[in-house]
Amino acid sequence: MEAVAFLCLAAAALGWGFLWVWDSWERVKGQEPAGVPRDGSRTLLVIAHPDDEAMFFAPTVLGLARLRHRLFLLCFSAGNYYNQGEIRKKELLQSCDVLGIPPSSIMIIDDRDFPDDPAVQWDTERVASTLLQHIEENSINLVVTFDAGGVSGHSNHVALYAAVSDKTLHFSSPPTPQPGCSALTLQSVGVLRKYLSLLDLPFSLLQPPDVLFVLTSKEVAQAKKAMSCHHSQLLWFRRLYVLFSRYLRINSLHFL
Repeated sequence: MEAVAFLCLAAAALGWGFLWVWDSWERVKGQEPAGVPRDGSRTLLVIAHPDDEAMFFAPTVLGLARLRHRLFLLCFSAGNYYNQGEIRKKELLQSCDVLGIPPSSIMIIDDRDFPDDPAVQWDTERVASTLLQHIEENSINLVVTFDAGGVSGHSNHVALYAAVSDKTLHFSSPPTPQPGCSALTLQSVGVLRKYLSLLDLPFSLLQPPDVLFVLTSKEVAQAKKAMSCHHSQLLWFRRLYVLFSRYLRINSLHFL
């Protein structure tokens, strides 16, 4: 009898949890987040390596596409840590095609000053100067990049946040009616939440971010397709990441 009672309680808890997640998903998926510019905004996604755009930022890219943003991408390295730079450049272009970012809006920096190496600290001033030049040349009014945790803690990711935080860039936060540029950073979460997939959504709603993008099932398939373009990176543990990671389904972001 005790075993039956335990199983009934467990089933009830799982059912309640499923309904909780389902209700949260239905309420927020496809919603237009407050505070984000609408039609005509020129948004720059700043990443460190090819595959960052799909592995971490796919919900943001697809969410901004819903808002009819014109998307640009600036990648600070070719991802040449294992001498696969040329392959990874091509994979990035294929992934961006799936995500709706045209080749003409993509810049990949292949410079010894920004090596793909977690043991090398990129120079913050050089990153900030390169970023500022790209913002000005493309009339960017919204920049999206990593937060101080860099999602995975990779030093190259963190370097981008340090550069975006540089006072010389003069970001307005939150966006103001006057012309200018704002910055959104992707929230890093702990390992457990990182692999909860959509089950993390209620926890994201308990402490609402400035901006929340949640993908529909069709968009999740699109995000996975973009990630599958990075054949050179799809080792067994990244295949598990594709199955369970919240970052292919949910992005929580904060204004700088």
